[in-house]
Amino acid sequence: MAAFRLSMALLAMIVGDNAHAEVKQSAADSFLVTFSEPITATPAKAWTGIAQVQHWWSSEHTWSGKAENLSLKAEAGGCFCERWPGGSVEHGHVIMALPDKLLRLDSALGPLQEFALKGILNFWIRSGDDGATRLDVEYRVNGAGSSGLDAFAPKVDEVLGAQVARLVRYIDTGNPEAPTAPANTDAQAASRATILEEWKKSAEQSNADASKASAPPHRPVTKKKPPKPDSPATP
Repeated sequence: MAAFRLSMALLAMIVGDNAHAEVKQSAADSFLVTFSEPITATPAKAWTGIAQVQHWWSSEHTWSGKAENLSLKAEAGGCFCERWPGGSVEHGHVIMALPDKLLRLDSALGPLQEFALKGILNFWIRSGDDGATRLDVEYRVNGAGSSGLDAFAPKVDEVLGAQVARLVRYIDTGNPEAPTAPANTDAQAASRATILEEWKKSAEQSNADASKASAPPHRPVTKKKPPKPDSPATP
């Protein structure tokens, strides 16, 4: 719960330069953030995936600290709820359900609920003429002119965007977690080559030093000077 409060409380304080392109509208009394992601799954699978919120929503953004405590009933009046031994909370409730097409919730997420704001969260499943399917998520929030919602928008965009990314991965792969970055094998190979080259040079130098140490001392050869001829006798 502490992690949730800390991360979500930042919504009210952080304006910064975290705004993304998906912040379509932003004003003191309202904002609209949108996300559009292609999916490879069928509309039916996407619909089922959205409803399985306990599998893709991040535990970091729950009151109980465990996403497994979440549930979402995809029908009018259905609750997007979180229940745990210490309490329960309604994150939102469904106001429209068109299977394989649209799930719409009345939802004031996180601290927005505390500030008496109105939020509508749409999950659109759209298929183009080419057969490609995409998931469009729209979140519109309204309040009084004194709400300062333009300060909330960037952080809401960031937090909700992370959930949408997890949802798309879950729909397409069954795993909401981002794939682990592959090891930089080229860098590792270069590092190994450098180490081997340094080791080779060190070994060669050691061998050279050992050979030099075991060799007999060098004694310079002194050339004998030829004897001087006898001086001629003096008459």
